[in-house]
Order: sequence, then C-alpha cells, then structure tokens
Amino acid sequence: MEIPGFKAILQKLSVLKNNSSLLVALIIAMIGIVLLIPAQLMSSKLKAQIKAGSVQKGESIQRQLQGMNAVPREQWKEEQKRQQFYAEDANQIRDLAKQTTQRELLSYKIFPEPADTSALIYEDFGKQFRAGIEQLIAKVSATDCPLDTEIERALQSTSTRSRFGMRRPPSRTSLSSHYRRSSRLMSDIDMTIIDEICRGKAKSGSVYAHTADISGYEYWREYQFPGKDQAVKDCWYWQLGYWIIEDVIDTIDSMNAGSDSVLTSPVKRLMNTSFMLKDRMFGRRRPTRGRLRAKKSLEDKPGYVLSEDEVLTKPCSARFSNEDIDVIHFNVIVLVRADAVLPFMQQLCSAKEHKFRGYPFDNGPEQTFEHNQIMILESSVQSVDTEGFEHADYRYGEAAVVELDLICEYIFNKTGYEDITPESIKEDLNPEEE
Repeated sequence: MEIPGFKAILQKLSVLKNNSSLLVALIIAMIGIVLLIPAQLMSSKLKAQIKAGSVQKGESIQRQLQGMNAVPREQWKEEQKRQQFYAEDANQIRDLAKQTTQRELLSYKIFPEPADTSALIYEDFGKQFRAGIEQLIAKVSATDCPLDTEIERALQSTSTRSRFGMRRPPSRTSLSSHYRRSSRLMSDIDMTIIDEICRGKAKSGSVYAHTADISGYEYWREYQFPGKDQAVKDCWYWQLGYWIIEDVIDTIDSMNAGSDSVLTSPVKRLMNTSFMLKDRMFGRRRPTRGRLRAKKSLEDKPGYVLSEDEVLTKPCSARFSNEDIDVIHFNVIVLVRADAVLPFMQQLCSAKEHKFRGYPFDNGPEQTFEHNQIMILESSVQSVDTEGFEHADYRYGEAAVVELDLICEYIFNKTGYEDITPESIKEDLNPEEE
C-alpha cells in the first residue's frame, strides 16, 4: 500500500478548507468523543454508589415495613395502663411523704383550736409530755450513776471511813473524783467499794440516760400559763420536739438491742438532746448542770428554721421552711464505743415506724406508717476522759469510748398535719398573707 504524499494531504485539507461547515462538525464530533469516555466512567461510579447507599437502604427499609404488623386496635388501652401506673407511682410518693408527718399526738384537745377555755388542758399536755419522756427512758432500760447518798451509806459502813470521818457532799453531781485524787482521803477499800457500786449501776441498765438531760422535761415542770395564743404555740412546737426526741431514743434502743448492760452496749450514755447549742468551752459543747440547766431549759425550745438567723449550723442541705416543708434543727450528744460512731449515725437517719389513727381525733383505724426525716448537718467526735468530773461515777466498759456530737435537721411535710396546724402558727409563717 502506497502512503499518500505531502501534496495529497494538502489537497485533502484544501477540500476541508473549502467546506468549513464540515470542519466545524468534525471538530464537535471529536470533542464529544473525548468527553463521552470520562462521562461514562463517572456515571458508572455514581450508579454504584447510589446502589450501595440509597437503593439498598431503601430496599432494606421497605422489607422491614413489609415484615411489620400493623398497630393492634387495642394498643391504646395498654398505653393507658402504663400511664396509669406512672400516675399511681407519683401519688404513692406523695402519700408516703404525707404519712411521715402523720403521727400520734400527746393531746387531741388543743389542735387546731382548743374547744376548752380552761388552762388545765395545757397543764395536762405538759404532764403527758413528761410522762412520755419517762416512758421512752424506761423503754431503753436506762440507768444512772449512783447518787452520793448511796455511796455515802456504803462508805459509812467501813472502818476506814469512820476513822477518816469524811463525808461526801449531798448532790446529784458526783464529786467522788476529788476523793480519788487524794490517797490521804480515801483508802483502797473505799475506792473498791465506790467502783463496785458504780459497776453495779452500769450493769442494771443498757444505757445511761436521765430525764433532766432531755430538752423539754424541765421546761414543762416549770411551765407557767402565758395566755391561750402563746400556750397553743408552745404545745405545737413541743409536740414536734417530742417526735424528734422519740426518734433519738428509738435510735438508741435499736443500737443497744440485745444488750442488758452499759458495759457491753454500743451506746453508753445520752448526754444531751436540745434545740439550742450549749455553752462552748474551748470549742466544745458541754451540757449544763444544776441551776444553770433549769434556767436554760426555758430558752431551749424547738422552732422552725425560716432563715439563717434560726440555724444551729449552716445547713449543707440549704433547706429552710417553705410552702411545702417545715424544718427544725436539733442537737444530740451521746457517748458511744469508738466503733459505733458510723452505725449510730446511720441508724439515726434510717426509716422508723409509727402508728396513726387520724386527725383531728384518734378515732380511726390504727395504721402503721414509716418516717425518715433526719439529716445530719454537722458531726464532731471527741475523746473522753473517763476519770474526769463528768464521768467519775460512770462505768463504760473496757472498749474505747468517744463523745459524738451531732447537729441535725428534721423535715416535716406540711400536708401531713395541715388539718391540725393552729391558725396562729400559719400566721407566723405567712405574715404577708395576714
């Protein structure tokens, strides 16, 4: 085959030159061929992506929809049951919160408004309060240190005592520690006698506790009728205070269950329960004694915590009395075994049972409710000098003993006792409305 020469090629190009329209068409056709190849490649790739993504997912969803059954006609009834269950659960929580504050009263003649105009109903309330405290003390099989008269009689029967001719001062607060510090005043026989008497008292009960160390007992012994309005308020706040004291005593009872001697009990002594802080000595609260105690008992009264002015300590809970709850602060000091500190705190804050027969009268069927209203705001643990003045005639056993000082808050649900809350109390809590 003979390759065309240069002249032949020029002749052909001259033909194209003479037919320009044919040349334009030829160029367009060549450009189209060049663009068609990558377009086909891109189209194939895009189809693959769409098939792997959208089409396959769509087919999967379609298959799932085809496999699903339609919603049953009665399905709304099941949903209604579920919603009803949630509503009942919320109502149950509300009722349980209300039941925590529905407690038995010391007197059903005063709240919300006394029908009797006689001042004797307030005197009767005080008697019921003191009798209730005595029953709580008896419930925990409480004992006390021996009186000086008991020790004096025992010492007078010994020859060594008659030879020294010394007598102990007659007072409830024991001074035997002063005798022990001087061997010239007391012989070994005398100290042995005192020790045996003290140990015998410790074995006669499960915890040391005395009514004079419980707030309110001396208050109602010395109570003078101040007028109806104030008397109703006094009874109201001390009713709340009694419930708080009851929980403290119940805590001791639970802790010492199974023990019949102070020497083996986890809780050794109830030092103090109060609604105000006692005098501080070197940063330590000490229970007052004697005449000073009787004077302070008139000041030591429970009351609602409405602001930081009424707190015993700054509350970590940041809770104050409001339209839903009432808050009271209280202080309790106990002597416990060193290993019983945390168990006592846990038991104090645990749920407790109480009985309820209705408001404003106790004529309904007896119901058993639970309450759990205590939170510890501040705690302090101090070592105990068992030979010191406060502990000289007490015996606590061989285990290490510490003083546990707690400041707590107590929460009352207002709806629980709104039916019996006196109007004077409501006015004090809501002065703007009045």
